[in-house]
Amino acid sequence: QVQLVESGGGLVQAGGSLRLSCVPSGRTFSSYGMGWFRQAPGKEREFVAAISWSGDNTYYADSVKGRFTISRDNAKNTAYLQMNNLQPDDTAVYYCNAVRDLRPRWDWGQGTQVTVSS
Repeated sequence: QVQLVESGGGLVQAGGSLRLSCVPSGRTFSSYGMGWFRQAPGKEREFVAAISWSGDNTYYADSVKGRFTISRDNAKNTAYLQMNNLQPDDTAVYYCNAVRDLRPRWDWGQGTQVTVSS
């Protein structure tokens, strides 16, 4: 059974940066596309970014293009989300998951809270 463990969230001021990490324990993820999603209070969970299993292809929501960068290190079984120029609208709980066609494949983990103050 896969357990997704996200970390790296926190409280930052607008314009700041954070780097999120995701480790799927119990599963080697090198053959899976991986994605990040987020859920703000009172809103549905939404797609943020995804990366192919090889790392050759990346996909982003329009709202984060040019500010967020998704990456992966298959040797470390870890996916990352570098978030720059964070804005208050980025405040949410961030989740990672394996993806197929940009849709989640596994059960969700606990996520990591990102709070951006203005």
